[in-house]
Amino acid sequence: MVRQTRTVRRFEEEKTVTAELLKGLVDTARLSGSARNGQVLKYMLVTEKEQRDLVFPLLGWAGYLSDWKGPGPGEQPAAYVLCLLDNELVKGSENEAHFDCGIATQSMLLAAAEQGVYGCRIGAFAKNIDTVLNVAAPLSVMLVLALGYPAETVVLEEVGNDGRIQYWRDEQGIHHVPKRTLEDVLIETTS
Repeated sequence: MVRQTRTVRRFEEEKTVTAELLKGLVDTARLSGSARNGQVLKYMLVTEKEQRDLVFPLLGWAGYLSDWKGPGPGEQPAAYVLCLLDNELVKGSENEAHFDCGIATQSMLLAAAEQGVYGCRIGAFAKNIDTVLNVAAPLSVMLVLALGYPAETVVLEEVGNDGRIQYWRDEQGIHHVPKRTLEDVLIETTS
């Protein structure tokens, strides 16, 4: 599932992701590990077109693709899950909440991929996102998970001799993601 679960940034926008499917993803996330079992995350589902149209312009897309401003009409996400930090529940370091958010969103993406839905974690968003979406204190948007049925192909390849890890798109629009080899990341113990 990890090999299959790739970040997707272009979607079949008109193909609905149901609220029921999204609730199932949140249910999976809530069962995931949490630092000190703090369970400091809450979630907001965004499915209606009017709400999605509020969210989309607040997002930054694909930092390595500087000439691409995000999915075009018909390729935008069919749904979003907003990962919210409950600031009243954060007792330790906010870094622990970032770990929780990573674990929760990976759980959601794996569960979604089992159902043919893919997504993109987005941490680059406008500072006024809480205000625009009426997210009230003590909650604040920590991460946006864009979701939908994929309208692009993503392939993994080994990092080349040049060491470049930047993802890229070829002339056919196929999204290439270089990954370091096992030998590059596995460090042997010394005696």
